[in-house]
Amino acid sequence: MKRSILRRPATRGALAATTAMLALSSFAACGDDKSTTTDTTPDAGSRGSDLPQGSEPYDIDPKDFTADITNPYFPMTPGRRWIYREVEPDGAVQEIVLIATSDTKKLANGVTARVVRDTVTLDGSIIEDTFDWYAQDPDGNVWYMGEDTAEFEDGKVTSREGAWEAGVDGALPGIVMPSNPTDGMTYRQEYYKGHAEDRAEVLSNDELVESEYGQFDNAVLTKDLVPLEPDVEELKFYVKDVGMVLALKVSGGSGRESLVSVDEAPDGAGTGPLGNPNP
Repeated sequence: MKRSILRRPATRGALAATTAMLALSSFAACGDDKSTTTDTTPDAGSRGSDLPQGSEPYDIDPKDFTADITNPYFPMTPGRRWIYREVEPDGAVQEIVLIATSDTKKLANGVTARVVRDTVTLDGSIIEDTFDWYAQDPDGNVWYMGEDTAEFEDGKVTSREGAWEAGVDGALPGIVMPSNPTDGMTYRQEYYKGHAEDRAEVLSNDELVESEYGQFDNAVLTKDLVPLEPDVEELKFYVKDVGMVLALKVSGGSGRESLVSVDEAPDGAGTGPLGNPNP
């Protein structure tokens, strides 16, 4: 299961997203204004009805996929680094560092994917470290192809639960970001029976959002669900040419993951073995 990374009036977004407005009123953080005004409303005819759902098979032709991720809401340009801060209900603060590496990986289903490093630290110590694999189809949909993940305590691996690879043991890839996210779109994000079955729905593409990194408009808002943990629900905001800006757990907890900075990582960053991301 993938770990988890202000609004218009309700008349401009989905009713379910009103929950985000209430939650954000107590969580909003200030930052430098980086507002955007570009109209990103997608073509009304693109509803994502052909996106993968549940455990249904989906034909994958590896030659149709690329490791060059150019979707503006999920721009995995090699060398780019995102730093997030996550505040837990007990006040503990975690740092999440996401790096789009220059590495690629050929997966069991034949697709060559971009390797993205996701490292979580608490008080400077790594508690979770992951290689995520993403690829983009010709329509611009970004697919999540699996992850190699480990949890750590005192520098030692305590769990590898959640690791999966598309094409291995029946595991199926899913969508992390549609090419034209439109209200009402639904899709699976991953499917590995009994281990990773997350799915999502686009609630709006016309939101205001603010994090430590700045304030933005025309953000895409998604609702992420975890069927294996039915009480868990998370809202995520994505901004064009930036990526995910804010994630709020609104059920099954109350964690807040907020984007702090975006920059270029040093050469080789994120390419070391699990537990040592920057060799």
